[in-house]
Amino acid sequence: MRTLLAVALLAIVALSLTSAALCQDHGAATEPAAPAEKTPVIWKALGAALAIGFAAFATAWAQSRIGSSAAGAIAEKPEVGGLMIVLEALPETIIILGFVIAIMIVGMK
Repeated sequence: MRTLLAVALLAIVALSLTSAALCQDHGAATEPAAPAEKTPVIWKALGAALAIGFAAFATAWAQSRIGSSAAGAIAEKPEVGGLMIVLEALPETIIILGFVIAIMIVGMK
């Protein structure tokens, strides 16, 4: 399981870096290169994508663990069903905070 998690995280980082490199506008060969103007935009987009991506991955991982445990707990004690629904909804705050951070990163000057 840990090997799969490490490979998935490495793939996410590698794919995000390659997509940032491929989205650069190279322009015509006669124009002087001005990467200083577009570089902050690329890094902002990469930072926002990583914030949302890692938050979504963490939320999915947490909910998978909580969901399986909640199913077992409800099977043994049905009266804890309401509590388990609340505990299943708590990790959603991680992805909401990821969206907030991404919006703050994109909105920076």
